Order: sequence, then C-alpha cells, then structure tokens
Amino acid sequence: MDNKEMEEKVVGNFQRDEQMMILVFAQWCVNNDLDPSTLYNQAYPKQAKNPSLQQAFDLTVSKNESGHIADETVLGVLSLFGNEDLALVITEAIGNRERN
Repeated sequence: MDNKEMEEKVVGNFQRDEQMMILVFAQWCVNNDLDPSTLYNQAYPKQAKNPSLQQAFDLTVSKNESGHIADETVLGVLSLFGNEDLALVITEAIGNRERN
C-alpha cells in the first residue's frame, strides 16, 4: 500500500468513526427527549446546517427500540473527537434533567 492509499484509508476510517460519533449523539438525544439539532446549534451557533447530523438523525430509532446510551458514553465519544463545546451543552442538559 502506498502513502496515498494509506492516507485515503485513514481519512475514510476517521469519517466513518465520526459518523458513528454523530449517530451516538443523535440517538442519545432521542433517548433523552432532546432535539439533536437544537443542542448542536447551541454548541456551534455559527455553523451552517450539518448534513451529517441530519443523516444520523434519519438513522435513529425510537427510544423504545434503542438500547441505553449512558451519559458518560456520549460525553466520552464527543471528547474523543474534540467536540468539547457540544460536550459542554450535553453536560448542561444532563444537569437540567437531574434538577427536574
């Protein structure tokens, strides 16, 4: 495998993993009766509409069909990809949920 092929493979793996991170986030939102687009826009208000988020949302299932996603899991996955702003918004949502 030459350098270009290796680079393409690494980029492809990263993109696939990033899409999985977005899906975990979107499903966690559904499971907690939260709108992923709203939370994403709170974290990144200057970004345009995120097609990857919409694609992931289209793949989510109802919370009755989904397995449990722990708060720590979604926060850990977001942290792995450097989504600290989104993790902060999620942490606030968790705090709001626990206060109610």
